[in-house]
Amino acid sequence: MKEFRILLIDDEPAQIISLKSFLKRRNYTVLTANSGTEGLKFVQEGNIDLVFTDFRMPDMSGLEVVRAVKKINPEIPVVVITAFSQTEDAVKVMKEGAYDYISKPVDLDELELLINKIRERNYLVSENKLLREQLQEKFKFDAIISQSGEMEKVLNTAARVAKSKATVLIRGESGTGKELIAKAIHYASERKDKPLITVNCAALTESLLESELFGHEKGSFTGAVSRRIGRFEQADGGTLFIDEVGDIPLKTQVKLLRVLQFGEFERVGGNETIKTDVRVIAATNRNLEELIARGLFREDLFYRINVVTIHIPPLRERKADIPILIRHFIEKFAQENGKNVTGISKEAQDYLMRYHFPGNVRELENIIERAVVMARDEIITTADLPPGLSTTTERDILDPYNFSDPYPEKVAAFERAMIEKALEVKQGNQTQAAKLLGISERHLRSRMQKLNIVNTKKLLA
Repeated sequence: MKEFRILLIDDEPAQIISLKSFLKRRNYTVLTANSGTEGLKFVQEGNIDLVFTDFRMPDMSGLEVVRAVKKINPEIPVVVITAFSQTEDAVKVMKEGAYDYISKPVDLDELELLINKIRERNYLVSENKLLREQLQEKFKFDAIISQSGEMEKVLNTAARVAKSKATVLIRGESGTGKELIAKAIHYASERKDKPLITVNCAALTESLLESELFGHEKGSFTGAVSRRIGRFEQADGGTLFIDEVGDIPLKTQVKLLRVLQFGEFERVGGNETIKTDVRVIAATNRNLEELIARGLFREDLFYRINVVTIHIPPLRERKADIPILIRHFIEKFAQENGKNVTGISKEAQDYLMRYHFPGNVRELENIIERAVVMARDEIITTADLPPGLSTTTERDILDPYNFSDPYPEKVAAFERAMIEKALEVKQGNQTQAAKLLGISERHLRSRMQKLNIVNTKKLLA
């Protein structure tokens, strides 16, 4: 495992000794500095993975340390250690780019949890850099807008599987961006200079789908006035993206399984066996296991396409992505429509943060496009959002007498609503919100992480 180097900046010797001893017992490499100026020298020399800095120091504040570190290397996470009475100051440094803050006296369990989270984030980000670089020419990776840990894991898996020949199954609700991930995998693979061909199984009848996939010979059926080359032949040497694979009829599934197993097929109405070298990426929003149980999907085909599975979580489970997606779509549609719209009001953004988004990213994109077109000012307000967006979906899921949502999801929604309301009442102060809820701050932070709750009050304060 790569050495992990932590820099401690604090003018209190007792604090330095305590934290250094704890971290060294966990095999971290620890460097120490008793002032911000001394600490920045270590940062300039390089090879620092994480910085912990006290907020109040004689020569420079933790806020100044954060700013200076970000100028030297914006990738280095900085965590501010603050006294309880300085919590408001800590929120200010978050706005300047600090990764997080912890209160004195330092809870060592919380400290270790935070470091593990940062290590995982650093690892995912560094691995994803390779994929992002490889996609600069043919497919802009920036098309996948995200900042959540959930999507970082998705992109990390895509990066690792891209160079292989393995068949990939991308699962997720409609509108989550399955095709974007498929494109990312193709253009980061050794097949990037070969075709990427897409076929949507849900949009075609059984007879048309078979012809679409495998082609047909002239006269093989009514209307076949000439030979047609199918998608497998078109994709030879490249990648075939089969969208909505769960909608393929059983008869066609047999032919698809043969191609995946042996790399060969015949056109509809033909006798010639055609060899093909195609990497298949499949996607579905359906429960394939349930379809197998009902006899509608072949189990052997499922195992053939399910070599590597990438699950894209719905937008409601990665709400940290909503603010950055909003900004991206505002910029995109303002430019397309020649509108001078530059942002969104806090009330409108909070409203969207509470919305359930059954249509996922695609729905958010449509909402912002409409809002940009309808906006009368530079800032989108709640009046510019579509009528009926409401919290209807949110109320439905919280209604104990509405059984359309599964029990775990309803319980999670209720807990999420409680925590978000407590944070709102306490203006984003997590310490005070935890007291209001009757739980420890550590437990609150753990539940916020588990439920993907973004403290918008804290971010926007």
